[in-house]
Amino acid sequence: MSQNNGYQDMTSTQLLMKNIKEFFGRLNKNKAAMVGFYVLVILFFIAVFGYLDARFGWLGISSTKTNLTARLEGPSAEFLFGTDHMGRDILYRIFHGMHITLGVGFAATFLAALVGVPLGILAGYYGKWIDSIIMRIMDVLLAFPGILLALFIVSILGGSTINVTIAVAISAVPQFARIVRGSTLTTKNLEYIDAIRALGAKDFKIIFQHILPNIMSPIIVNTSIFLASAVLSIAGLSFLGLGVQPPIPEWGAMLNDGRNYMYQAGHITFFPGMMIVIVVLAFNLLGDGLRDALDPKLKN
Repeated sequence: MSQNNGYQDMTSTQLLMKNIKEFFGRLNKNKAAMVGFYVLVILFFIAVFGYLDARFGWLGISSTKTNLTARLEGPSAEFLFGTDHMGRDILYRIFHGMHITLGVGFAATFLAALVGVPLGILAGYYGKWIDSIIMRIMDVLLAFPGILLALFIVSILGGSTINVTIAVAISAVPQFARIVRGSTLTTKNLEYIDAIRALGAKDFKIIFQHILPNIMSPIIVNTSIFLASAVLSIAGLSFLGLGVQPPIPEWGAMLNDGRNYMYQAGHITFFPGMMIVIVVLAFNLLGDGLRDALDPKLKN
């Protein structure tokens, strides 16, 4: 009996490894997605090192220390990205601010998924009045463009890193809820779900052991794509002065600092803007690749 169980466990493990290998094989064929993936991996390690350097001062250079004798200097051997209107090194400000922009984006996306996924599963699985109440609330939130809803929320809560994270997360909850609801409606009507229910399985077991694993594909794809929107929303709110507050070197706030010097010293806005473009493009490329790799129609 134990040998049979061991064989079954080994077979399940081998099947899982085969599926993972096939997934990465399909993803690897998408060169654009792999470029986005490698860019994000590099930026992730830079962000971690930037956070540690900002906290412990390993490189001995502060991103907030002013130097008025070197203000508005263009890119050079000493200042690769130039300096801003306060004489601060733009390269180190981008370097130290990377963990803020990416960290807030990941935190907002995690919170949105943490709330939106259960709501979508409940609405799709139970239907009836539960579905009606949840979806009507989501419809109200969807009536406002995401950035405007986040702007409204953060204007009430006040500008801070935590508040902007909450605002962006709330604006994304309806997207997760609607996508998960649609996938749950499709999955719960499959024959094997009916068979499991007929055998006496409880709703909790059906949802977490059978439905949730089968709807992870759209959740993963939506998460990767929303990360790009989250970065844009965070940068936009900081640009408007309602997000991360100075002197914290968040990229959107850096754009706001340099907008009055665009003709005199365009590099102040160019480099933070390009970093935002690179991050958003990388997330979108990876999201498109994940969508294609996880599409069941592409499986042989």
